[in-house]
Amino acid sequence: MSAIETYDESESKFLRKAKESPFVPIGMAGFASIVAFGLYRLKTRGNTKMSVHLIHMRVAAQGFVVGAMTLGVVYSMCKEYFAKPSQQGKAHLDK
Repeated sequence: MSAIETYDESESKFLRKAKESPFVPIGMAGFASIVAFGLYRLKTRGNTKMSVHLIHMRVAAQGFVVGAMTLGVVYSMCKEYFAKPSQQGKAHLDK
């Protein structure tokens, strides 16, 4: 197995996982953007202590990730319980 084949398999695995739960990459991107914004705002924080600024940024980043996870769970539940009952009903009728 060559390195190119291994790379293709890992890339397709990531894309497959992202399609199964699309809010995970959204949460990761949101976390990264909030951290980047926090680092940018670090220069202009004024009289705010460094520890307070870092705590606020950490809470914002964690809140975004938890919100994305919650939306992902709701999306998965809706997809599984509201989109598939028609398929389960067909399987029940076939028996």
